[in-house]
Amino acid sequence: MTLLLTEADVRSLLTMPITLEVVEESLRQQGNGELILHPRRRIKMPDSAILNYMEAADTVHEYIGMKIYTVARGIARFVIPLFRSTTGEMAALIEADALGQLRTGAATGVATKYLANENARRLSIIGTGYQARTQLEAVAAVRRLDRVRAFGRDPERRAKFCSEMSERIGVPVEAANSGEEAVKGADIVITATPATKIVLEGAWLSSGVHVNAMGANYAQKRELDAAAVARAGKIVVDSIEQAKMEAGDLIQAFKEDESRWNAVQELADIVAGKATGRTSADQITLFKSNGIATWDLAAAVRVYEMAIARSMGQSIPLWQPL
Repeated sequence: MTLLLTEADVRSLLTMPITLEVVEESLRQQGNGELILHPRRRIKMPDSAILNYMEAADTVHEYIGMKIYTVARGIARFVIPLFRSTTGEMAALIEADALGQLRTGAATGVATKYLANENARRLSIIGTGYQARTQLEAVAAVRRLDRVRAFGRDPERRAKFCSEMSERIGVPVEAANSGEEAVKGADIVITATPATKIVLEGAWLSSGVHVNAMGANYAQKRELDAAAVARAGKIVVDSIEQAKMEAGDLIQAFKEDESRWNAVQELADIVAGKATGRTSADQITLFKSNGIATWDLAAAVRVYEMAIARSMGQSIPLWQPL
């Protein structure tokens, strides 16, 4: 029997604290060589629809899975088929929009935990859309924030974001009139935009700031200018292999000196204790996140296991045959 879990099921089971836990553990496993990761691949149709797919395997817990999603007419649809590696059986088919938002935010939270200064309290976020809410929620869970500034191009959406997130995280979220105004004086910066043009300039960054850049995952896109990348004394990614394919912020900044990739570290090695994170209070650190399948797999396994546990206490089980 295969479990079919809808978006409603996922939202009722998966929380940010749980997702932070499973993403951090998956990064530790990745650093210890216990996971197999294949980077994202894309198929683009003549009508501009895109199929995206990325795979991972957990050799310890014996699960294999992939995230498959389409993007067509501005709408993305996500699903994760989860398999037991010992038998090849499909354990679950999971709708994965909410799961993806949570795991992406959680990765930023974990990166902030390991890279931001311990006393970081002032956060700025550029972007108030699809991914921004879980980004802010995750960082608020790992640092005790006392000031948040948000900038997005749409004033109405920006105001709504500030109101909703102030209530969600229990910290006042103020609207800024520009990216520069938002970022000035910040200890932690998040960029979460679909921008094809630069939204964060290096000149705006304060000494000791930690930057999480997660919006651009195409080689042709970037959120950060070359100066922002150059000012980072520590550059960290989720997967160097995938970053060399997708991290436009780094690809474009490094294009005249490929040797700069040699200094880039994977977050997994820092979480596993095999590499150092921040080396001084005034160092600028950068986490360039593209999103990797091991996070999806870890979150999917936890959702599946929680759904099984919940169904055992209910008269009507969650699972159904496909």
